[in-house]
Amino acid sequence: MIGGWLAILALALAAFAVAAFTLRLPREGYAVFAAALLFGLAGYAWQGSPGQPASPRAGDAAPDRQSGENMVTARRQLFDDSAPKPDYLVLSDGYARRGKFADAAGLLRRGLNDNPDHLEGWLALAMALTGHADGVVTPASYYAFGKARNIDPANPGADFFLGFAFAQSGEIRAARDTWARLLANSPEDAPWRAEVESRVAQLDQMIANAPMLQ
Repeated sequence: MIGGWLAILALALAAFAVAAFTLRLPREGYAVFAAALLFGLAGYAWQGSPGQPASPRAGDAAPDRQSGENMVTARRQLFDDSAPKPDYLVLSDGYARRGKFADAAGLLRRGLNDNPDHLEGWLALAMALTGHADGVVTPASYYAFGKARNIDPANPGADFFLGFAFAQSGEIRAARDTWARLLANSPEDAPWRAEVESRVAQLDQMIANAPMLQ
């Protein structure tokens, strides 16, 4: 596993060297480019498996347990964990924790047919669909994020995790706009506000120094 991470870091350093010396990236852009690389590495730490052998993914044949565990834990922090949860959500979380995102999504879809206003269920579905797509926001996951937002606009989960998924998949402007929308809909004393403002500022700087993002 260490070898896998060393290879990723070596690739990141090589990319930086090419940008700096071959493509003659301006010195003022060094910090921004490095931040973009770190953003990618952070996303890979959540969704990727650097210790896994390189091979095409077929469905959930090579489940990513670490990213599934992180996904469930992060989502549950937004809800009262002592409150009873429906069986379909508990079972789907079990699949998601083992990286079996397609199975988790299937359970959630069936459960939500009978509970269409279940906020946490829609958020779990959105994240499971994103995990199944290796971190890419698909039309189906985007729809599920939107359903969660519409059920409770005061809950930051939908736009926070949607913005994170956009950022880690390289859709920087979409991530920035999503988090900016979250700020616009958040009260001034919201406990998550400072973190989201920091993320938006970082993306604004990245966009300002990268013409291809403008």
